[in-house]
Amino acid sequence: MAIAIDFGTSNTVVARWNPITGQPETLKLPGLSVQQGQNPPLIPSLVYVEDAAKEQILAGKTVLDRGLDLSKDPRFFRNFKRGIGSEIQGFLPELDGKTVTFEQAGQWFLTEIARSIRDVPLSLDSLILTVPVDSFEIYRHWLGKVCQDLEIDRVRMVDEPTAAALGYGLADREIVLVVDFGGGTLDLSVVRLEAGGKTPTQPLGFILKWGEKSFAESSGQKVQTARVLAKAGQNLGGSDIDNWLVDYFVQTQGLAKSPIATRLAERLKIQLSLQTQASEVYFNDETFESYELELDRDRFETILTDRLFFKQLDESMTQVLQQARRQGIEIGDIDAVLLVGGTSQIPAVQTWVQQYFAAEKIRAGRPLDAIATGALQLTQGIEVKDFLYHSYGIRYWDRRQNAHNWHPIIKAGQPYPMTEPVELLLGASMANQPKIELVLGELGNDSAATEVYFDGDRLVTRPVAGTQATVKPLNDTEGGRSIAQLNPLGNPGTDRIKVRFRIDDRRFLRISVEDLLTMETLLDDRAVIQLS
Repeated sequence: MAIAIDFGTSNTVVARWNPITGQPETLKLPGLSVQQGQNPPLIPSLVYVEDAAKEQILAGKTVLDRGLDLSKDPRFFRNFKRGIGSEIQGFLPELDGKTVTFEQAGQWFLTEIARSIRDVPLSLDSLILTVPVDSFEIYRHWLGKVCQDLEIDRVRMVDEPTAAALGYGLADREIVLVVDFGGGTLDLSVVRLEAGGKTPTQPLGFILKWGEKSFAESSGQKVQTARVLAKAGQNLGGSDIDNWLVDYFVQTQGLAKSPIATRLAERLKIQLSLQTQASEVYFNDETFESYELELDRDRFETILTDRLFFKQLDESMTQVLQQARRQGIEIGDIDAVLLVGGTSQIPAVQTWVQQYFAAEKIRAGRPLDAIATGALQLTQGIEVKDFLYHSYGIRYWDRRQNAHNWHPIIKAGQPYPMTEPVELLLGASMANQPKIELVLGELGNDSAATEVYFDGDRLVTRPVAGTQATVKPLNDTEGGRSIAQLNPLGNPGTDRIKVRFRIDDRRFLRISVEDLLTMETLLDDRAVIQLS
């Protein structure tokens, strides 16, 4: 049975394909899921560590029920998805003799979800995970490692906005723009939904697989295709807005920053999506502290404007529309705009979208479950044709700047798998050189530079202006840099090795190395990052 998990910064959604109804459905997991009103079951992305050494934790609804999210206890983790794969500035707690990283908190959280699914009981032999557009390979690598530890046979991944386009099920809409705005990220994608085509001869799209072939390959049926034409993303979400509201009340009312203040700010934000005035009152019967907070929608939108919120939204919209234009898609060619994620429910966000598109094109009816349910379409004969959002490059010494810099070898926008490899000739730089080293990196977009840091006990992000593109080295380790042992030893003056780079159908960068002197193959199509 296929299960899809939309792991979110604030909330997580789990869905399965119901073989009886032939439709996807969201799952309510005992002890983890919260369901209010007409919303689908949501799992709050919260972790409380009871015993780090024994790996005993509480997650989701249980954390809320016990009020463990209202204290400054270092055992409580929220927004930890934002820290996974990032260079965190701040203190990570040591609990029970063990330093707990955000990767560890995330692994415990997903492990608890997997355990609950199996306790239902439901099989978990096939899993589809959704990832933000701007996530780096290190995040996908971490997800894959978690799934291996959970002993899941088949794992696939798909960009969150692409999954949302499939989840809305707009079969009559050829080109859609997905605005996926959740607790931690803003992702935009222009996707063309194409009717049944020829069965592919090889896996298509951003799909990571172990074990058996995909549904479409094994059945031989014709497939539908979701072709990604453009995408843009940045670290901006509802948790940032919560922090801005807390900061506003700190300045105007002397409110102390605390988890309670953050929860009240979030409630105000949610109220203002439904009404023009909001108020929250809280009294702590132990400390006798009281909180009375009021906010109207006009003041709320002024706070957003002062924080350059709409300017950041415009930057992402401009980026994705420019990419689409390079593919021959004008703004008028977009048939529908799909709003996904809790932050997309804010009226000011919907008004912002209407500055670009007519109201009749905008769909906002499935903001919370479209991603998880859409991801399940990958099990029903739909394939995804995608391209690289980031570039891959090699590190070199820039003599003008007297510092290391990066040269792209495979540029963003490259479809994959690649049909033709990129070749590079390298020589020795000194006499009797025993080996050649090369540092490979994944290069982020200039507009996506983000700093992740602690403000007290809050994990927050902010855009960093005037910096170079973010780079994530892929093999900068003692043993990983060496790509060629030279025998005989190398000397300057001639090219010594030929290096071939390609991206495979799993999205991983692979290299082959040939010694031009001995004609020996030193590396044969080795993955720079391999999920094993």
